[in-house]
Parts: sequence; C-alpha cells; structure tokens
Amino acid sequence: MPATRMQLEILLPFKVFARKTGVSRIVAETADGSFGLLPQRLDCVAALVPGILVCESDADGEFWVALDEGVLVKAGRQVSVSVRRALGGTDPGQLRQAVEQEFLVRDEREQGVRQVMARLEAGFMRRYARLST
Repeated sequence: MPATRMQLEILLPFKVFARKTGVSRIVAETADGSFGLLPQRLDCVAALVPGILVCESDADGEFWVALDEGVLVKAGRQVSVSVRRALGGTDPGQLRQAVEQEFLVRDEREQGVRQVMARLEAGFMRRYARLST
C-alpha cells in the first residue's frame, strides 16, 4: 500500500462493519453538507448525518456505504467511522433509497417514542410532587 493512502474502519456498536486499506479518497455527509478527505488532509472530527459514504480504494475502486448518524475521526492516515447502522451496496441510488426508508423513518419512530416517554416521565414527576407535598 503506498504511503499516500488511508486506512478506513467502519465501526458499528457491536462489530466492525468494514476495514479497507489503500483508500485514496472519502466523501462524507454532515449537517453542513458533504466534505472530502484526502490522505494529506489535516486530522479532523465530523458529526455524520444519515447518508452515503463514498470511498475509493486500490482494491475495490469506488464503493458506497449507507450510514446512519455517527462520528468520523481522521488521525494521520487512519480514518474511523463509528455509526449506529450501515448498509453496503454497489448501486448508490438503491443505497440512497435505503437511507430514506430505513434510517430516516426509523429515526422518526424513535423520536415519537422519546416524546411519549418524556410525557410519561413528566406525568410521573407531577404525581410524585403532589404526593410529596
């Protein structure tokens, strides 16, 4: 592997999704838009939003990975991406559709559950406060 290449590691909560060597470029999506990483770029940290990670490596050529929200850390030539969910594929159109269906819809459901839990907790606290006085 030439010294001008990066090593990419995509981590899920309970396993390593992918390890790639010889990566020449990475494009990731943040809340502020897409940005690219080249091997000479300064070290950085970025919060990722659900989207498509585009990479190019010596062995695989260009490849795409659908990611849920997470964090990207570049330290030297090592790039680590830690996300809740990831899907690999060969067609970026299908992956974009998967992001919209799987990750964004699931996030809406999770937000609804969080709102219900917040209401339950608030009601419990109100009743507890009345009993305490």
